Amino acid sequence: MTTTTATTAAGSAPSRAYLDLLEATTRRRALAFEPLTSKHTGAPEAAAAAVRRAAAEGRDDVATLAGVVHDLAEVAFEEHASVAAIADLLTRHGIEVETGTHGLATSLRARVGLAPSDGGTGTIAIVAEYDALPGIGHACGHHLIAASATGAFLALAAQARDLPGEVVLLETPAEEGGSGKELLWREGFFDGVDAAIMLHPFSYDVVDHPFLGRRQLVVTYRGVAAHASAQPFMGRNALDAAALNYQAVGLLRQHLPPSDRVHGVVREGGDRPSIVPELARLEYYVRSAHPETLRDLSRRLEDVAHGVALATGTQVELAWDPQPFTLPLRTNDPLARRWARHQQAVGRAPLAGGIVPEILAGSTDFGNVSVRVPSIHPMIAVGDAALHTREFAAVSGSPSGVRAAHDGAMGLALTALDWLHDGELRAAAVADFEAAGGVVDVEGDFA
Repeated sequence: MTTTTATTAAGSAPSRAYLDLLEATTRRRALAFEPLTSKHTGAPEAAAAAVRRAAAEGRDDVATLAGVVHDLAEVAFEEHASVAAIADLLTRHGIEVETGTHGLATSLRARVGLAPSDGGTGTIAIVAEYDALPGIGHACGHHLIAASATGAFLALAAQARDLPGEVVLLETPAEEGGSGKELLWREGFFDGVDAAIMLHPFSYDVVDHPFLGRRQLVVTYRGVAAHASAQPFMGRNALDAAALNYQAVGLLRQHLPPSDRVHGVVREGGDRPSIVPELARLEYYVRSAHPETLRDLSRRLEDVAHGVALATGTQVELAWDPQPFTLPLRTNDPLARRWARHQQAVGRAPLAGGIVPEILAGSTDFGNVSVRVPSIHPMIAVGDAALHTREFAAVSGSPSGVRAAHDGAMGLALTALDWLHDGELRAAAVADFEAAGGVVDVEGDFA
């Protein structure tokens, strides 16, 4: 066998020119941006001061937990040691913990405060996730999400007797492609929750950054095997169908709205070059900014798949959403403004939506939560690196990542406290939620 060594051309590295332009645009917009304010008073100062002290006292716990989960880097549905570390920390602080409930072995729940059934003002959830990405670890910073949410919950738990309502900590597996939150919602994990808050690491501080709806599509072509040299005319090539499908989807992109995304991989494409492949399989992520446009994009991909089957003489099977789809994120403005107020107090300057170019968008299963109850999912800056890269995994595990977890824990705790104490804030959050469309029938959306 002869092997050759490939040489990488100097010009093959992706250019940063476009990213540099986006960053320059963000800086210009940020210079003209007026800091966000809130017309609501939130919690009484004495209550807020007590939670701030508790959050400050818990800094070591937050830092340690962030480091442990970062190093574990467990992928979706396999976060057993990460959940155990969180449960151990909560238990050491006297918190009763439930793990592995509602059908998923790596879920975790805890609650403190005055339940609505006992006269409490309502129930707010602090939500977390902790799965890593295969091969590149915590390149989305979920260890910081888990640490900040847990730290915020502990800060509130330290004042449990004085809370006028209930706080639940809902730690969820498999955000990366597994839709853990949606699976748990369908099993009642979120029952009784009136509002939900969480954060996500990023390269900027932003209160309202777009997250696209996402569906998964598996396209399977079935052909007829034949000898690829002696009788290729007796075959029907499933790999040709997959290749043509991939090309057709690529050509489709020119005619999609700017907020749409389609990206895919070939999962299977044959066994030996001498055999006409009788089976080939592709997997796509299909994303869009609105449920309506996501439905339209889904139909177009189905048309492509069926047209390719006709052209190649193959049969096609379409399997949508092996894990539940996720809907675009909806941000609650009154709650987001309280978050911004508390982040300003620790030296951050959260930007409103539209300052950071919206083209820098991914997806999250928290979108499905946000269209059922008033919710926020602000972004918190950890450093100058892009999500889903090894560089982000490194920076999110650095001191700047730990600082983000500390600041995030403080902000989540105080925002939850505001919601529990301030009836006008709760009413405004509900009004904003209803104005944005109210509750969405998530399970029926693509039925």
